[in-house]
Amino acid sequence: MKQPWIHNAKTDGWLILSPPFIILLIIFLFQKQIQGLENQYSFYTWLFLIVFVDVAHVYSTLFKTYFVKEEVRKRKLLYYGIPAVSWVFGLILYQFGSLTFWSVLALIAVFHFIRQQYGFMRIYARFEPDNWNKKIDGIAVYSATVFPMLYWFKTPRAFTWFVENEFNWFQNVPDYIPLITFLYSVILIIWILKTIDEILKTKKCNVPKVALISGTYLSWYFGIVYFNNDLVFTFLNVISHGIPYVALIYIREIKQKDDQNLANLSLFKSTFGIFLFIAIILAFAFFEEFLWEILIWNEHFSLNLNISLTWFQFLVPLLVVPQLTHYLLDGFIWRKPKKLT
Repeated sequence: MKQPWIHNAKTDGWLILSPPFIILLIIFLFQKQIQGLENQYSFYTWLFLIVFVDVAHVYSTLFKTYFVKEEVRKRKLLYYGIPAVSWVFGLILYQFGSLTFWSVLALIAVFHFIRQQYGFMRIYARFEPDNWNKKIDGIAVYSATVFPMLYWFKTPRAFTWFVENEFNWFQNVPDYIPLITFLYSVILIIWILKTIDEILKTKKCNVPKVALISGTYLSWYFGIVYFNNDLVFTFLNVISHGIPYVALIYIREIKQKDDQNLANLSLFKSTFGIFLFIAIILAFAFFEEFLWEILIWNEHFSLNLNISLTWFQFLVPLLVVPQLTHYLLDGFIWRKPKKLT
């Protein structure tokens, strides 16, 4: 069968499908070394994973949105309105307290991460008919991602999404872990049997789709449920989400477009352009995190500005605008994508 690669087997394999498998293999082979890495080199793990992957992937969206003049011209209300709405929403939310602010933002982020996996599954299933097989694939993706989060809500973990106690709303809810574990197991078994049956009947296998769903199960289960380690969670969570997203942006919005459609972005199609593309999103990411550090956190950098806590209710919602804009825009910019070939 014609495999539904986004670009080709090599590019998709290394940049979109393999990250959870590679990271998980590294984790199992070097568990002790990873613990030492976390203890001795926390600044560098923060710089690479959080700044240069997680935050940087947010700014890669610029190459699909604000850097595309024609796109902004066609949807001015969306591209100018979402950042404004994000800041106003943040201002209002912060009035309910810092913990409420970060808890709601964490839930929005979780939804964004889940929907990305579902979106990739739909891309890789685009040549398949809309039938129960595809519905089971969708249910499997949601099961692979929602179960670990529900487990986290009820079972304290040694890591956070943003801040401590952000998911403490479920602590007084009756224990639902046995029920969701049963449902999770049943859905996983059904998906495996469905996939095997599909391969045996058709003599064909949708390799990227199966790899995507398998990687989602592995990264979310081992990153959240099996291991209870901050760096392990960050490795699996950030790498498996950020690298594929950046790759998708570059492939779809630069690599697969002709120079006429790219206009001023045509420079980025060259080998030099790839490095320039990466350098730009890294620069934006570092600048944003530098502002967070000197204005709010003071953990890795500090200029001793001594900003009053009163200003936090304005600064924090303002600094979170790029991230929240990314989450919200993602619900619009990937709708009805152009047919891939």
